[in-house]
Amino acid sequence: METHTAVAKVEGDKVTVWASTQTPFPLQDQVARALGVASENVRVMTPFVGGGFGGKSASAQGIEAAKLAKLTGRPVQVAWSREEEFFYDTFRPAAVVKIKSGMTKSGKMTLWDYAVYFAGSRGSQHFYDIPHHSTVALGEWGGGGEPGAHPFAVGPWRAPANNTNTFARESQVDSMASKASIDPVQFRLNNLKDERMRRVLNAVIEKSALAPAKAPSGRGIGIACGIDSGTYVALTAEVEVDEKSGSVRVKRIVCAQDMGVVVNPQGAVIQIEGCITMGLGYALSEEIHFKGGEILDKNFDTYELPRFSWLPKIESVLVKADDISPQGGGEPAIICMGAVIANAIYDATGARLLQLPMTPERVKQALAARAARLG
Repeated sequence: METHTAVAKVEGDKVTVWASTQTPFPLQDQVARALGVASENVRVMTPFVGGGFGGKSASAQGIEAAKLAKLTGRPVQVAWSREEEFFYDTFRPAAVVKIKSGMTKSGKMTLWDYAVYFAGSRGSQHFYDIPHHSTVALGEWGGGGEPGAHPFAVGPWRAPANNTNTFARESQVDSMASKASIDPVQFRLNNLKDERMRRVLNAVIEKSALAPAKAPSGRGIGIACGIDSGTYVALTAEVEVDEKSGSVRVKRIVCAQDMGVVVNPQGAVIQIEGCITMGLGYALSEEIHFKGGEILDKNFDTYELPRFSWLPKIESVLVKADDISPQGGGEPAIICMGAVIANAIYDATGARLLQLPMTPERVKQALAARAARLG
């Protein structure tokens, strides 16, 4: 996980930048504007990028290196320390989602009033059969958001906005299934006409071999589904919750994915496994803490990434859909990770978590709230 770095060389009105960046063409224009030269005189070369996933889109280090190279007349390398990276980098947008929903006594969804603030609209539109519905995204994080909505710079984080929206939607749907005393998979199927989504739900349940049961069943089983980049995806999770410590261990994840024609099946499975591994982080541990204007997390000792020791058993199903052109595979599976783990925690304990990440402290708070409700 290299830090942000770039090397720049200026020779007359010609500029060459070697940058660890995901956005070489925008960087070309940014450097041209910063140095007052034509874009065609700027050449950006991208070596292998270590750990991008949206985080290496701003490319500030490339602009800094180019400015210094022009000032000094010599090639300059800028390499941020880990502390500088945590301070100068952009953060995933903070967001709030508010949902009101309604259903009949038989469990048919009739009302859906959904508002997401500052995460973005990607993944916010529902795919269930709901006759009365409204979905509003307020304050898109990327350029069109309200000025001053975030006191820090924000940027993309794998499947921008969709992680937030899928977490909110699938948590709410799960709550409705519990209220209706219906198995959460069956509740979804009862409210779905979309054949692609029904297909991936049935595929993931067949692979998981899970018996139906209304939640909370005490088993620690969760389900979540979503759409991203034209791909339909459904996940099941099996978790174990230590109620004393609040720690959550994910034991098994099964993912079914309809991505149209699968050009490279092995590559698709690797992307699913990478999404699931990375998704453990935003679901359970990755969090930035602030105190006033100070960022308290400056390295991976407190900003905790998923570890190999956390990894559950991962099983993948690529649903055959050769009548559909190839769709995206690098992000869809990650969008369900927050919701599927939250729903599994609820099934295990009866405690509903509504904030990410679901740290041990937040798990214990939810368990305490459950105990207080039960008297």
